[in-house]
Amino acid sequence: MKLAILSRSSKIYSTKRLLEAAKSRGHKVQVLDTLQFALDLEEESPDLYYKRKRLSHYDAIIPRIGTSVTYYGTAVVRQFQQMDVFSPSSADGIINSRDKLRSFQILSRHKIGIPATTFVRDKQDVLPAIERVGGVPIIIKLIEGTQGIGVLLAYTLESALSIIELFQSQKQNILIQKFVAESKGKDIRAIVVGDQVVASMRRVAQGQEFRSNVHRGGKTEKIQLDPAYEEMAIKAAKIMGLGIAGVDMLESKDGPQIMEINSSPGLEGIEACTKIDVAGAMIDYIDSKVGHPEIDLRERLSVSKGYGIAEIVIPKGSEFVGRTIFETMVEDRNLNALTLHRGGKVIPNPKLERELKAKDKVLCFGKMELMRDLIPEKVRKRRKPKPKRLKVSDIKKATEGEN
Repeated sequence: MKLAILSRSSKIYSTKRLLEAAKSRGHKVQVLDTLQFALDLEEESPDLYYKRKRLSHYDAIIPRIGTSVTYYGTAVVRQFQQMDVFSPSSADGIINSRDKLRSFQILSRHKIGIPATTFVRDKQDVLPAIERVGGVPIIIKLIEGTQGIGVLLAYTLESALSIIELFQSQKQNILIQKFVAESKGKDIRAIVVGDQVVASMRRVAQGQEFRSNVHRGGKTEKIQLDPAYEEMAIKAAKIMGLGIAGVDMLESKDGPQIMEINSSPGLEGIEACTKIDVAGAMIDYIDSKVGHPEIDLRERLSVSKGYGIAEIVIPKGSEFVGRTIFETMVEDRNLNALTLHRGGKVIPNPKLERELKAKDKVLCFGKMELMRDLIPEKVRKRRKPKPKRLKVSDIKKATEGEN
């Protein structure tokens, strides 16, 4: 596998670990500075240049997009996606997770535990908003803050109003959030990779500090994650469109409460605490996903640990064309074909003896691991060569040859 890590520097701990993990597994890997790309947009031919040279083919990328370069970084990720290069996290997923308001808006449609949160602009709406989240104390958050920056705890109504007024005077967008008292000074960080949590730890604030971030001096301890928390973390990452994510959760009396989802989770703290090769797990996951062009497996819903619903798209020329649903999906894999989409028609509970055709879409339920076994080795999609641009000297030579 040829892999590119999109990062501003190869000296960052997380980038170094991903580089080491990829090389140790025999993959070709390079660190590419996110801001050194140029994006070319032409009809049916999206392309990328890196340091003024046309970029060679890559099988996959790992986006490590910092907050300060979100707009340009996600544009680069989106360009790779348009060129059919695999990314564990979509550009939209990165954007959605980076904006705290947007991420909570998305999660609020699903059965996902989140602290009561409100967003207001008008000064007259502030007091009613505080009352709706349960009154003081409250958490006040900058929408795009990271590593605990821009997160404040207001114990009294007077201090809450003063803080909000200050932020609003500086044209800063903030969230007002319920303070989960029982979790004060601690939270859980779970690293989600694909369909599993590969590592988890509890972060505990020190002294009078209520923020538990390691960057703010928080201490860490390795934990065995409760299944409810594990399931919640995986589900939240999938809803956000992230195959790799750091999910931060509060331990409330009502169960897990999602606090934040990070599309580029740092590895130093979690690897030091758990002694787990998290970087290696990320590389292995990407390697397992790269070989997917002949069978397009699009995960729709994670039902329980290891199980889910997925849409399997069968392209022209696939070895599965002409095989029955029973032979392909049931005999050895015990998958349940829910619907068959063919020629604009939807066939519920298709018969097992029905033969598959090119462009069929089969919605299945079963073990995600067994569904992935349907995916053959990748056939590389090659890009069309760019037409060579003539130089002035070339034109003169050609003209002289005609005379």
